[in-house]
Amino acid sequence: MKKIISTALLASIITMNITPVLAAETAVSTASPKQFKSMVKKGKKVNDNYKYDYVNLDWWDVFDDEILSGYIQKAVANNYDLKAATLNVEEFYQQTRIQFANELPQATTMGGGGLTKMPGATNTSAGFGLPIIVNYEADIFLKNRDKTKSTKKLYENSQFDERAAYIAIAGAVGSTYLNIVNLDKSIEIQSEIVTLRKKIYEIMQISNKEGLTSTADTLKANKSYIQSETDLIEMKKQREILLNQMSVLIGESPESGQELRRASLDSINYDNKIPEYIASEVIIQRPDYLKAENSVVKAGIDVRVAKKELLPSLNLTGLALFNATDIGSLFTTKNMLLGLGGGLLMPLFTGGQRIANIRLKKATYERILQNYYQTNLTALQEVNDSLVKVRMDKEKVDKTLKQANLERADFKYTEMKYNEGTISLLDLIQHKENLLYIDRLVAQNKVEFMIDYIGLYKATGSKLQ
Repeated sequence: MKKIISTALLASIITMNITPVLAAETAVSTASPKQFKSMVKKGKKVNDNYKYDYVNLDWWDVFDDEILSGYIQKAVANNYDLKAATLNVEEFYQQTRIQFANELPQATTMGGGGLTKMPGATNTSAGFGLPIIVNYEADIFLKNRDKTKSTKKLYENSQFDERAAYIAIAGAVGSTYLNIVNLDKSIEIQSEIVTLRKKIYEIMQISNKEGLTSTADTLKANKSYIQSETDLIEMKKQREILLNQMSVLIGESPESGQELRRASLDSINYDNKIPEYIASEVIIQRPDYLKAENSVVKAGIDVRVAKKELLPSLNLTGLALFNATDIGSLFTTKNMLLGLGGGLLMPLFTGGQRIANIRLKKATYERILQNYYQTNLTALQEVNDSLVKVRMDKEKVDKTLKQANLERADFKYTEMKYNEGTISLLDLIQHKENLLYIDRLVAQNKVEFMIDYIGLYKATGSKLQ
């Protein structure tokens, strides 16, 4: 009777599974797994210091602008693209843990009970059963271990992508901020130009009425005045757009763009020495280089895994069955059935699939290797190009400043001539307008130089000293 009950219970139980997966944490580089576990726990703070290390926050002090440094910090903390990049790292970390679980035994259990009444019997028999089935693929050739290593490389690549995203957003915040400051200065200068051209047009109108100026010249003055107003409107439009972009970069609504604080361009001064050269070894700090190098390692592991697919796999299965007519004696040795078995699984014929997979992984490895070489060269080019731009732009700023100083000196002589009555007010205004154009060019070249220096910061992977 007991055997019948046990058989019936076992048949019903093995069709229903509860499979707890046992996983262990593995050591990973750059960020601690504990950090990611805390992300899903409410009320627990996440240490974000590593994010500020990504953007090398101290480097931004070279502009001596607390407002700009504050916006960089806001972007690191609030930018939604950066939050998505961090969560992407979390996804790859969990994929690594899922793959690691394949290296461990899988245990299945299900408890149950039943009632049995035999034909012609007057009583009903009760039975309880608890089977525990353990399956384990013995990783004798370390195939599953290599698969975990390969998945872990994807996780590490996601960390490099995260770092690249933080550097890119920091660079975008800096460039956008400086362009806004430049437009503030340009709008200020352009407003003066509009005032001067309006005055020129009014003088021309009076001269035209007196017959001293032709109508054609008056029309030209009017066209220049209107064009200066159009240019001013365009500058204001560009500033509005950049303010909206800046708001989004720091994780705020574009509606608050008009409230964004910024310093004046004249108060922002680059305070650091331009390096004479940058060692080629600096590229090994770039996240794209590190990712390319890591991808080559992963591709090599994938080739090794593909080769191991040709080898047999050893599967072990263990069974522990506890069954009894009363639950109190369920775990006694006389009611226990133990079993252990194993078998080899060897691929014999797969239609060339496994050989083709090896060739595919080898071709992928070669392609990724070539990408790595190209990344290396591109990184060197970007560093050299950025350094050339910074040097040349600095020279251009210096030359423009000299030109502006000469223009101011010339304007003083023009003022003296006007005060002596040797030139007209119109001539004085035109010289003043030329000086304003030079001032706007100085501002433009200064901002271009600082933005190119941000480009050098990005080219060196934010590790520019």
